[in-house]
Formats: sequence, structure tokens, C-alpha cells
Amino acid sequence: MGIVERDFDCEEIHPIDIVETLAEERSWDFDRVADDQIAMAIEGSWRTYSVTLAWSAQDESLRLICAFEMAPPARKLNALNRAIMLANDKCWLGAFVLWPEQKMMAFRYALNLTGGAMASSAQINDMVRAAVMSCERFYPAFQLVAWGNESPETALGIAMTEAYGRA
Repeated sequence: MGIVERDFDCEEIHPIDIVETLAEERSWDFDRVADDQIAMAIEGSWRTYSVTLAWSAQDESLRLICAFEMAPPARKLNALNRAIMLANDKCWLGAFVLWPEQKMMAFRYALNLTGGAMASSAQINDMVRAAVMSCERFYPAFQLVAWGNESPETALGIAMTEAYGRA
């Protein structure tokens, strides 16, 4: 994902308007759920991620949730929770959480914009990129723990810090 090159002229542009422009430029499927919320489908290498961004005027933050289905067997929940803890320890921005009732894994992140700060297109692009990249990075490890016989430590060993070059 490259950075959206366009800078917005208006200083008072709503963060969700920026996200909508980003989604249009990337040709992502999206739905403007409300004035303060947008939902998108972003194709990754492992799966399509459901990405939702919502502006909270009260908290002055732009919240992002990048989710995918995850319904592990009950006997694997303790190991998966350990894998989530280990993955979160490797994430500088955001954190994973399992929502068993919804059968979803979510990566959550928020951009604090207190004091009237405005989000830039580059910040929002990076926020979405970081969320999808984190899901791509840890998805195989979560799968190995939930449906394989790998320990959380072994499974997380496959989650690379950064890939260089091409295979």
C-alpha cells in the first residue's frame, strides 16, 4: 500500500471523509455507515479483512477495528489467548482482542486527535496499512494455535518482524 499522494486543502475536513477518499482511490468496497463511521473490505494475502473506522468527537479520536473470523475450539482458547498476548507484545501500535461471542478476532487502534488536531491522509493511510499488516503478520500464527498442534511460542516464531526482498 502506498501513501495517498493528495493533501487536502481544507483544514476542517472530517477524518471519515479522508478515509472515504482513501477507499475510493484504492478501489476498496466501502459503506459510509454514518457521518462518523465507515466500513471497508480490504483484501489481504490470507483473507479479506473487515476494517471499520469511527470518529468519536467526545474522545477526539479516530478508532480503527480490523477484524476477521476466528472461532477456535473451546479447548484451544487458553493457548490462543497466550498467542494473542505474545502477539500484542510485538505490536507497537494497536492490539489484538478475541471476541468469542461474535467469533471474531480484532486488531484495535486509535489515533488521538485531542486539542483540535487534524488527521492527515498520510496518518490515516498508515493507520489502515499498519492494521492490515499486523493481521497479515499474525494470522498464520493464530491459525496454527487454534487449529494446529503448535504452541503459542512456536507459532509466534513464524511471525516475522519485517520481510525483506522477494522469494
